[in-house]
Amino acid sequence: MADWERETVLWQSGRILVGGCDEVGRGPLAGPVVAAIAVFDSPCLDNLADSKELSPKRRLELSRAILGRAAAVGIGLADNETIDSVNILNATKLAMGQAWRNLRLKPDYLLVDALEPEVLAAQVPLEGIIKGDSLSAAIAAASIVAKVYRDRLMAWYHLAYPQYNFLHNKGYPTREHFLALRRYGVTPLHRLSFRGVVNE
Repeated sequence: MADWERETVLWQSGRILVGGCDEVGRGPLAGPVVAAIAVFDSPCLDNLADSKELSPKRRLELSRAILGRAAAVGIGLADNETIDSVNILNATKLAMGQAWRNLRLKPDYLLVDALEPEVLAAQVPLEGIIKGDSLSAAIAAASIVAKVYRDRLMAWYHLAYPQYNFLHNKGYPTREHFLALRRYGVTPLHRLSFRGVVNE
């Protein structure tokens, strides 16, 4: 489980609001990359972990708790066309920048999973933490919120394109997804720059 150790050091040093930032959806063949920032003034939640390690039910429960207890939450995304245009890393940074702009309250310090995006570094002191979603509770909270948000988007897209089964694969490269691409071709949601999409 992630803990509040790094955040507590920051609070004790005089920082009032500490944020965690993470993204989901860098690997899928379809859909957006989604970033979230969750801001806290105290260690108000237990049992936070990397969203990939949690069941869908537990993610939903924790997402609701985070939205209820965080000082602020911001969400941003970059769609598949943006990803194709600027590449997935830069699109991820753009999504993080949008999440920052969507925050009602800005943190005094930001912990980011792995990255130190320039768009955020220009706004706030920050620190990139490798495997941060497994170590920092604030980053784990952001990963959970982002994952639940993106999964809901993919469930909605499933209604328009049920043959790709986005409800279950969330746009990730599964055998079923590749077979659907081979049979039906690409949708307006697919990332044409990703290997295997246009070739299938």
